Amino acid sequence: MSDNVIELRDVAVELDGRRVLEVPDLAVRRGEILTLLGENGSGKTTLLRLLGLLIRPVAGKVFFGGEEVDFTNPGRLLELRRRMSAVMQEPLLCKMSVRRNVALGLRFRGLSRQEADQRVDPWLERLAISHLTNRQATKLSGGEAQRTSLARAMVIDPEALLLDEPFAALDAPTRQDQLEQFHAVLSESNVTAVFATHDRGEALLLGDRLAVLTRGRIAQLDIAETVFSRPKSPEVARFLGVETLLKGSIFSSAQGRLEIQCGDIRVDAVGDGEVGDRVHVAVRPEEIEIIDSTQGPSAAHCNTIEGNVARVSPKETHFRVEIDCGQRVVAMVGRARFRQLGVAVGASVVATFTVEATHVIKAQSAS
Repeated sequence: MSDNVIELRDVAVELDGRRVLEVPDLAVRRGEILTLLGENGSGKTTLLRLLGLLIRPVAGKVFFGGEEVDFTNPGRLLELRRRMSAVMQEPLLCKMSVRRNVALGLRFRGLSRQEADQRVDPWLERLAISHLTNRQATKLSGGEAQRTSLARAMVIDPEALLLDEPFAALDAPTRQDQLEQFHAVLSESNVTAVFATHDRGEALLLGDRLAVLTRGRIAQLDIAETVFSRPKSPEVARFLGVETLLKGSIFSSAQGRLEIQCGDIRVDAVGDGEVGDRVHVAVRPEEIEIIDSTQGPSAAHCNTIEGNVARVSPKETHFRVEIDCGQRVVAMVGRARFRQLGVAVGASVVATFTVEATHVIKAQSAS
C-alpha cells in the first residue's frame, strides 16, 4: 500500500482556456490532515476538485493509492471517487430524515438498511446528533446540518475526506464549537483529510501540514507551525497576518545573529545571510509591545523603535495600533494595556520586540 493517498506530478488545470492551477509536486500522506489556505481565487477549490478527481488536468499525472488515474475511463474513475467523500460549505442534505441522509452513501454502495443502521448509529452518537435521527434534515440549524453532513461523509470510511470551507457560513460561536468537535473527530479517526479554508485560525488548528496558495500555485508547503513562524516570502507573510515587514540590508552577520539596517532603524534579528544582502524583517503584531517612552523594554535583547501612532483600530479583545517609524510597525495591544498607556493617534510611542520574534526573508523571495 502506498504511503500517499493522492499524488500530483507536474499537473496543470485550465478553465475557459486560462491556466488556473500549476502544481509540480504534491503528495497527500496517509493519515494526515493537509490544509489548503488561500484567499478567494487563489486556486484552493480547484485543487480540491482535482484531488477529488472531479476535473481533468491538461498536463501531468494524478495517482490515487499508488495507481495512476485514467481520466478517460469513466467506470474506473467512478470507482476511485467512491473511495472518497466530501463536505462542502453548504451541507446539500436531501429532504429526508437525518438518519436516512447519513445512510445515503452506504445504501448507494449496496448495504441493506440493517447493515447501514449498524454503521450509522455510532456516528450519530459520536457527532451528538442521535436526538435528531428522525428530524427532517432540511429543518436543521447550520451547525446540526454540518454535523449531519460530516457523519454522512465519515460513515463510509473514506480513504480521503475532502472539505471545502465547511464552517464559513456558520456564526462565530457555532463555528468555534464545530471546529473543536471536528478537530477531535479527525484526530481520533486518523482519517486522511484535505481541508480548504481562507481562515488562518482554522488552518493552524486543523492542519498537520499547510499549503499556502497564491495565484494558482503553492507558495509554501510545510508543517503548519513552520509556515506561520517562517513564511518564505513577504506575500505569504502578509497573508498569514504578518503586518510588520521592515525593508533593509544586512549590516553585520555572525553565528546566526544579524544586524539589519532598515532606513534609519537598526534591527537585531535571527537568521543567516551575507553583509549587504537585501532582506525583509518580519515580526508578527502579537510579538510587538508598546511601552511608554520613559520605560525600558521588559526583556533583554529587545529591539526598540520610536515612532508616532498613525492609526488605531479597535478589535474584539485588543486594539490594532499602527506606528509610523519611517516604515510601518503594527502592534496588537490588549484593552487594559491600551487604556493604561493612553495611546492616541499622533502620540509618540516606543515599540519593542525580541530578537527571537524576528524572521528574516531574503529579498529574492519577495513578491
